[in-house]
Amino acid sequence: MRKKIAVIGDKESVLGYRAVGFHTYESEGPAPDRQLIDRLAKDEYGVIFITEQALSPITDVLDKYKDEKIPAIIPIPSKDGTLGLGIKNVKSSVERAVGADILFKDE
Repeated sequence: MRKKIAVIGDKESVLGYRAVGFHTYESEGPAPDRQLIDRLAKDEYGVIFITEQALSPITDVLDKYKDEKIPAIIPIPSKDGTLGLGIKNVKSSVERAVGADILFKDE
């Protein structure tokens, strides 16, 4: 079964994703975004990309879904740039899987 892909963020940041066929949603704030992610997860979206700016007030949502097969929630930079949440997420996942920080030891 094919899974759907969603992108959540400000209008300017998600507009280009619509052109390649992803379902796009404008961020409406922390509570509505959290509800939207829960709704998309129940609707069997396989991947949810969310801009770091939209994700920053609701990072606990990553913990909620980290052990689920779907959806994969992937932080992406917005038109305004990155906040570093994506790298932090990768670092945390690697540490959890390997048991040590093997990627960013010097930072």
